[in-house]
Amino acid sequence: MVVSPTFYNRYVKLPSTDQTPPEIRDDPKLYPFFKDCRGAIDGTHIEAFVPDEAMARYRNRKGYLSQNVLAACTFDMRFCYVLPGWKGSAADGRVYDDARRHSLAIPPETYFLADAGFTTCAGLIIPT
Repeated sequence: MVVSPTFYNRYVKLPSTDQTPPEIRDDPKLYPFFKDCRGAIDGTHIEAFVPDEAMARYRNRKGYLSQNVLAACTFDMRFCYVLPGWKGSAADGRVYDDARRHSLAIPPETYFLADAGFTTCAGLIIPT
């Protein structure tokens, strides 16, 4: 299981804050503009089977039952954060807010790229 402590603590790690990822550093189109960016973050919906009384909470905006999973990855396509278990009706921004309050530590002066499903805040750059 991806979030079992044995697997997660060994393979899922936030990127280093003291150096620019080589994918950014070595590309003149990206450096120095994204030198403090550490990766991308988004939510994804995984189909879920739930008891009848929970169906309304797990029904997402597209109409099917799902679990909203927040995940972040680095530029070398490695997961650096995963938060599963949110009901499908939860918006990405709400899941992100919970992650920041409890377990996702984005160091100062660094950020992740995100889509418009998130709000502007420290730690994220979103399109306007």
